[in-house]
Formats: sequence, C-alpha cells, structure tokens
Amino acid sequence: MRAELVPDMTERVYALVACAAGQPDVKAAVEANHDDNRWWPLSVSDWRVRMTVAGWSTRVSYAMIDTYSGVVSRADALGWDRLAALDDGEATALVRPLGLAASRVRYLRSLAGFVAAADAGGTDLAGMQPAELVRVLATGISGAGYKVAQCAALYARGYHCGIIPADSGMVTKLAPFLGISLSAGPAAHEELRQLLEASTTAMAGRYRDLATRLGYQVTIPDEAPPTWLVHLVLIYFKRLYLNKPPADLCQVRPACDAFLDCQCPAS
Repeated sequence: MRAELVPDMTERVYALVACAAGQPDVKAAVEANHDDNRWWPLSVSDWRVRMTVAGWSTRVSYAMIDTYSGVVSRADALGWDRLAALDDGEATALVRPLGLAASRVRYLRSLAGFVAAADAGGTDLAGMQPAELVRVLATGISGAGYKVAQCAALYARGYHCGIIPADSGMVTKLAPFLGISLSAGPAAHEELRQLLEASTTAMAGRYRDLATRLGYQVTIPDEAPPTWLVHLVLIYFKRLYLNKPPADLCQVRPACDAFLDCQCPAS
C-alpha cells in the first residue's frame, strides 16, 4: 500500500471532516441519509440483493435517485433466487432505466455465480470480515474491482461495519485536496479506503464529539467507529464543494491549512 497513515494525515483528515460537517448543506444531506440511506435502503434485507444493487449504484447520477430507487424496489420484491434466475431479457429490462444495461447484467451474472460457488464450497460470505469480503469480491466478481467491492461489502454487512468506500471522485479530487498521494489505477481506491478507515478509528471519540457538538441528528451504535458518518460527510463535501468548486474553496491545499473562506492570495 503506497498511502501511509501518519499523525499529520490523521489530523488533516479530521480537520477537513470537521470543516465539511459544519456546512449546513452537508449536514442536511448526511442527516437525510445516515440512518436510512436512499441509495442503500434498510428495506432491502437480503445481503445478496444488497450486493447486487450496490454494484448497480455506481455510475448513476444523483439526479437519477428516484429511478434508481425504483429499480432497487423491484429487485428487492423479486428476492435473490428469482433475481439471480432472470433471463437476459428480463434482467436487461430491469436495469435498462439505469443505463449501461449490458455491464450491469454481467455483474449480476458474475455475482450469482460467485455466490453459488461460495455456497458449494462452504465459504461463509455473510460471516466474513468486511475487509476480507472486499478483497474476495474485488478479485472474484467480473467488473467489480475495489470500488464496487467496497460498496457491495458495506451494504451487505451494514452501514456501521467499518468500511469507508472510496469512489472515483474521492480518489481524483478529495485525495489531492488532502495532499494524499495514491498509486495509479484501481489500487488507489483500496489505499484511500484503508487510510480513511484507520484515521477515523484512531480518532473515533473526536468524531463522535464533533457530531454531538454540531448537533447532528444521527444514530451511531456505541460499539461502532463513526466510519459511516465520516463516509457520508466526505461524499457530500466532494459532491457539493469539489465537483463544482465554489469561489471560497482554497485552491492551494494542502499547503494551506484552510479549506473554505481562505485568505490565500492564490485562492
């Protein structure tokens, strides 16, 4: 792993999360999606269906959330056995509203074969440690890779399992903003995931105190590190502030200690 967790980076990640979490628009988005996420809703109970729709959630724009939610509801109503048994025409019709139908059907087919092989071989995917589940999904499912595997593992094991998925925007925009150097290619997603998780775990108490101090209306289990909270704060900060940077976003990070309302001449 190229990215390394150092005390300065731990503090730097915390400083960004503290700044981002204090923005009213980020707070509103996190509170709306923390206890029951619109993308990965609690209403889906089967972990195999959860892994399916988590894989389908990638490369779907936020503007399509209602369309995506409809696909999730239909997949959940089918149940895993019927979902996995759909023929190509039926599966394509199900995912067509999301676009990239052929690749999404291939993912379903590969996941179904992977789950069947694990069952036949006595591998307990449902009981596997989250980080190990990420690894086996990334290497065992066609078209998954670390980015999709992280999402599938988190949704399958539950919001508070300790996983912080790193999507493409977090790798290409958030990491440079923090001064994090990552390897090229798919490994970058896994490096950033591990760094963010270690940073959050190291400061779990401070993140909990931050949520309390900022008045966040969210439920964090006592036994879990607040990784889900940190994930959502960073995801919404990336979406709201890095995808289309506002004028007050510092342009010389990480050299400057500020994130917003910076007074640097270059910003």
